[in-house]
Amino acid sequence: MINAPILALVAFALVSSLTPGPNNLMLMASGANFGVLRTVPHMLGVGLGFALMIFLVGIGLVGVFELWPPALTVLKVVSVGYMLWLAWKIAHSAPPSLVQDPGKARPMTFFQAAMFQWVNPKAWTMALTAITVYAPKHDIPAVLTVALVFGAVNLPSVSSWAAMGTLMRQALTTPWRLRAFNWSMAALLIGSLALTL
Repeated sequence: MINAPILALVAFALVSSLTPGPNNLMLMASGANFGVLRTVPHMLGVGLGFALMIFLVGIGLVGVFELWPPALTVLKVVSVGYMLWLAWKIAHSAPPSLVQDPGKARPMTFFQAAMFQWVNPKAWTMALTAITVYAPKHDIPAVLTVALVFGAVNLPSVSSWAAMGTLMRQALTTPWRLRAFNWSMAALLIGSLALTL
């Protein structure tokens, strides 16, 4: 029988993974621009990268913010700058079929998506909350449990956003529609900063 704390953790992981945020908006844009198959490395990078982030935060990185509080401010400044750059890239992206040099249009790679977790304000909020609430003593079994639950729940959750983007491809068949979609995704990405910061 599954105990109540695990069920509460699964519920938290599900809700926080499914709600709009930078990862999900970028996956939807990638699904719309490149399709699900080419977005798989991006999805895996988000799911596995975030699980690793939770584990590393849980076993010690959270202590950095306790020892040196300005580190949190530095993280926010770097995160905002990077998110604005990503929003610009999304706003100006196009699928391979609509660009002059199809070889230049590429979705985010596994490594890029995994590294993105470290500058994603929503990911930090989720990781710090999950560790604080579900592994407050920071012991390795509890931290590993939180990371594994998020890994199991996060990957299918974020994948649904890429699938939604792919379904939208049918409506994004003209350059102006795709441009409007990409600009909307970029604006929502910037808007998500206000919610997570």
